Amino acid sequence: MEEKTNIIKDLSIEEREEILVDIARTLEDTAREAFVEGNTQFAALSNNMAEAIRVNADELARDDPENAELVFQATAMISQFEAVHPYRMVSMAVH
Repeated sequence: MEEKTNIIKDLSIEEREEILVDIARTLEDTAREAFVEGNTQFAALSNNMAEAIRVNADELARDDPENAELVFQATAMISQFEAVHPYRMVSMAVH
């Protein structure tokens, strides 16, 4: 854990913020897929986490590298969803 925190501290503020926003975006995408599959509880949790990360990304990136590391654990949630759902839904809609 300490090793990861040191790596995060080595990143610039802009890089940390960009990573946090990317995590939020990925959580929103995962939430959308979970909602389509009927897993509304996981979708709501993912959306709430994404919103909290996005709102606090600047503060986490600037002031709290240790707490930013905790946010990076949200990727574990994304990985868990992808492990259970390895085949993504493909839209066949014609626009």
